Amino acid sequence: MNASDSTNRTSPRSWKSYALGAAACAALLAATACGPGAGDPEPSDRPSSTASPKPTTATPAAPTATTPAKPGTTAPATPTAGPGGAGGTSGGDGTTVACAKGDLSLAATTEDDKGRPVRHLLLTLTNVGSRKCTVYNYPYVQMGADAQAPVAVIEDSDPKALATLAPGEKAYAALLVSGGHRDTYEAGYVSLGLQGPRPGSHVGESIRAELPGIDTLTVDDGGRVTYWMTASGLALRFIMSS
Repeated sequence: MNASDSTNRTSPRSWKSYALGAAACAALLAATACGPGAGDPEPSDRPSSTASPKPTTATPAAPTATTPAKPGTTAPATPTAGPGGAGGTSGGDGTTVACAKGDLSLAATTEDDKGRPVRHLLLTLTNVGSRKCTVYNYPYVQMGADAQAPVAVIEDSDPKALATLAPGEKAYAALLVSGGHRDTYEAGYVSLGLQGPRPGSHVGESIRAELPGIDTLTVDDGGRVTYWMTASGLALRFIMSS
């Protein structure tokens, strides 16, 4: 046997060692390829492929601004007319009206002795209507067509109380026709206007009084009249000494 033959031959022991080595190498490669690498995270460390949904934050609704209701505006009641339909207005107590021409009758009586000049008159209003009414303040008295202005009022005669008349009741004002002044003239009638609750106001038409048994009155600018009151004697006290 030559040297080449000894070289090419391999003993059974050598083949066995080679086979074992190859098997070990294959096993190592398989383990390296299939197993997790040294740098790979464990399954529990790996992030989930599905991201967890972020919790939603509900935006609170803006409060609705409520405009407060405006208080209703109530218009004041219109003054009611008196039964005569001549411009009566509501009384101060809300239940009566200012007396107007259609509510009343007017009489003028003299307080002077028979045969003497008529200088002192008592004006009497009677409520001939069906409900209460009030005569306010004092009458606007005009004596005849030539009068330049209403007769002046006697301020001290203010009774500080309203003359409210039920049907059939009366109110009185005393009239001094002349005060002994100059510039006299003749008056064929006496008329009066009525006031409402506001001083200086006018209610309805004027009322004319018949003269007490005479045709004319001799008057001057010294005439005076009282406030309305419910006692005739009290009214006359303010003029009878003149």
